[in-house]
Amino acid sequence: MNTANAPQADDFEPHRRHLRALAYRMLGSRTEADDAVQDAWLRWHAADRASVQNPRAFLSRTVTRLCLDRIKSAQAQREVYVGSWLPEPVVDDEAQFQPGPEAAHELASDLSFAFMLTLERLSPLERAAFLLHDVFDMDFGEVAAALGRSESACRQLASRARTNVRANRPAVKVAPEVEQRLASVFVRALFEGDVDALAQALAEDARLVSDGGGRVTAVPKPLHGRDRIAKALVGFARLYDPARYRTRPARINGLPGFVVFTAQGEPEQTIALEIDANDAISAIYVTRNPDKLRSVHP
Repeated sequence: MNTANAPQADDFEPHRRHLRALAYRMLGSRTEADDAVQDAWLRWHAADRASVQNPRAFLSRTVTRLCLDRIKSAQAQREVYVGSWLPEPVVDDEAQFQPGPEAAHELASDLSFAFMLTLERLSPLERAAFLLHDVFDMDFGEVAAALGRSESACRQLASRARTNVRANRPAVKVAPEVEQRLASVFVRALFEGDVDALAQALAEDARLVSDGGGRVTAVPKPLHGRDRIAKALVGFARLYDPARYRTRPARINGLPGFVVFTAQGEPEQTIALEIDANDAISAIYVTRNPDKLRSVHP
């Protein structure tokens, strides 16, 4: 083996966080993202380092192609996925899935469910072009090399994606004290079985999305409307014996929320709250699929 040309771990590590951030936004799975980054490390280890002029671009291109291959398999699985799909939650671990200060675009730090679901609705190539250019600041020459398309085609892909993101991503920054107040009202109303108090905390057109993946019970389709959601959530809460479960506050994909654990410390579900410009809870994202909770710890 030619050790002079063999990349070392130290050559790769400065880029790992950036690559994990890209892969998670491409795939919606932290587990799959870590696998893609590990595969990229293996390819980097086998590469001729002396011929790589821009390691960040080379590795971003490698991860993007690995993710596009994985998306083909994921799309087939999504066609038979039971109920609503949500990305694998990032719980109290946002920094590990942020690209770092070098990515200056405001979307670079966005892990919200609304943003992730918007990305999921894009075609794989639209998603890749948009993320590489608009979020991770690669020029269209580098994007074209990564996707095997012309620069003009990549510009069109990114433009279509940008239009969708602008139309579907809430551009609301909520003060921490508002988040804390609404999260407290939410959980207290559930524990006390107070349907009216819960409804008052919700936006009139609020929606509830629950992902059980066919593995556990979940609301099969999104629920809409504050009254329906409040009644449903309080009804579900009444099924839980407080002696068998415990709840702790958490930040889930950058949103205020909670993790519910069994008495044995196993994660039961995560609940993330999206808040609108009127200081009301506009969306509730509940992840119950145990396959997506493996990285959640007490």
